Amino acid sequence: MTRIAPLVLVALILAACGQSSAAIFTKQATEACLQQKNVHVGPVSNATDFVASTATGGAFRATLSDNFVTISFGLTLVDATNIDQAYEQFHAKNVGLPDVLRTENNAVMLWHQHPSDTDLALVTGCLKK
Repeated sequence: MTRIAPLVLVALILAACGQSSAAIFTKQATEACLQQKNVHVGPVSNATDFVASTATGGAFRATLSDNFVTISFGLTLVDATNIDQAYEQFHAKNVGLPDVLRTENNAVMLWHQHPSDTDLALVTGCLKK
């Protein structure tokens, strides 16, 4: 029985190798999906959003009917965590950030105002690899 335990442990470790627990989304594929759904996408400037302009995987602004969202991409999940933390640190104190900041794997979405369920579903549905 004592010989089996190390073998089971090794088997579990090997089974976990190579498996990714989260998709890594890309700016290009996500932009293309939103454009196909007639959403206007444009660049983010350093002057309007310093955090997004420094995102390692790029960023863009998507304008929906009555709202817009800045989507910043990290090259890794850790990068996305850093983007999220930067928004937390630099936001205005009168902004309810939990209401407008969302992270999905390596994509960080900062909404202008609380997103409708329809807008949120449209954008998250277009997060692509």
